[in-house]
Amino acid sequence: MADPEKALETAGDIDEVEETDGEKDEKKPCMGILNTEVMKNSQILAALQSQLGSMVGSPSEYIESLPKTVKRRIKALKKLQLECTRLEAKFYEEVHILECKYADLYTPIFEKRNEFINGKVEPTDEECDFPSDSEKEEDELTEELKKNINLQNKKSEDKEKSKSEKDDVKGIPEFWLTTFKNVEVIGERIQDHDEPILKNLTDVKVKLSQTNPMGFTLEFHFKANEYFNNSVLTKEYEMRCVPDEDDPFSFEGPEIFKSKGCTIDWKKGKNITMKTIKKKQKHKSRGSVRTITKTIQNDSFFNFFNPPSVPVDEEQLVCKICHRFCVHANMCAF
Repeated sequence: MADPEKALETAGDIDEVEETDGEKDEKKPCMGILNTEVMKNSQILAALQSQLGSMVGSPSEYIESLPKTVKRRIKALKKLQLECTRLEAKFYEEVHILECKYADLYTPIFEKRNEFINGKVEPTDEECDFPSDSEKEEDELTEELKKNINLQNKKSEDKEKSKSEKDDVKGIPEFWLTTFKNVEVIGERIQDHDEPILKNLTDVKVKLSQTNPMGFTLEFHFKANEYFNNSVLTKEYEMRCVPDEDDPFSFEGPEIFKSKGCTIDWKKGKNITMKTIKKKQKHKSRGSVRTITKTIQNDSFFNFFNPPSVPVDEEQLVCKICHRFCVHANMCAF
């Protein structure tokens, strides 16, 4: 394959077109053709990308060429930017304090949600007074169609009521499993062998830390099950909000710098995060073959809690916008 660096050098080797202006003929490169060819040539684009990438983090020739007096003023601008960044960090710290305040206000709402989901309390008629999409659509239909729809709905409701009474379903079955599977970043981590366990998940909570450093803890509450003895699985996160004095422009708000999972107390033979494989091994000199057993890590949603300490760049389940659990179960502002 041709060298991408050379692609830039040959980019100008394009046919020229003649333009006539009175008695004087003059050859000019057709810029439209040049732009088209550049956009089509992947090698040229790769070379441009390489050149731009090499400029990141390095002073431009423009700045290096400036007089000392101008460089001095640029340093003053950087110092001003650092002051702004420090104020921004203070802003995020106060936002976190405000989040902690409102977390207490959210608590009774989430507790009631948990009661409805797990069938501890049946919502009142007033609490269920919320129009569904189908009801909104019905308002736009003719009266005759409404009658037919109401008749069909009544039959369906009777069937559902009969079925409900027969099955005696409480709460909203598999609520959290269904929610997780519909959040892309979480759903892609859930394996078939995870689902029977996640059916036992009863609640997900976010506990904000009001101490320094700022942070939060995720709590996954489970009912008694045949897989592990824990009633709650946790993941703790510590965040920092300190600008880099050498590079104030790199500050992007609070960032997670430390996380710690919990140890899952798996019941015997139920640890789905590990699997046993058998492998044949041949002896070099004797030629005999033996079968060895090896235990390796298995793909699982529950690897999220293991190992206990994980680098932040592996925390795929934490939202990079609001720094909360990606399912946004606890009222993410975004």
